[in-house]
Amino acid sequence: MSASSQLAMLSDLARDARDQASQLLAGERQSERQVASQLEALNRYRFEYAERLQQAMREGIDPASMHNYQQFLASLDAALQRARQALDAQQQRVEQSQQQWRQEQQRLSAFDTLVSRRDAERQRQEARREQRINDEMAAGRLLRQRAGYAP
Repeated sequence: MSASSQLAMLSDLARDARDQASQLLAGERQSERQVASQLEALNRYRFEYAERLQQAMREGIDPASMHNYQQFLASLDAALQRARQALDAQQQRVEQSQQQWRQEQQRLSAFDTLVSRRDAERQRQEARREQRINDEMAAGRLLRQRAGYAP
């Protein structure tokens, strides 16, 4: 296997790894949006429920109902805390996925740079070869002309 085909294969593998990292990152971002949406919904529900408690207190509420409201608000607060922790954890996963994607992109860029350099070197060598052939042909014509031969 030639060095350029090995380099192309490595570049393809790096591209595949970068694409997989992109898919993982997209999935992690989608999960982050879902967790954030759930947290927002819980926040709204907790706010609405606290407003109901305030309304009930203005209208007069018995101690048992007050206790039930307070217990439910405490359970909502605990759920909100868990949801915030879940969002923090998901944001960390997104950051890790972004970092992995960046690393894969840098690796791919390095291979692409090497491929470009190899291609440019090959083109320079081909141009030199063609120039050498042209020079040899011109020198041959010149020798033939000087020797009295017509092309």
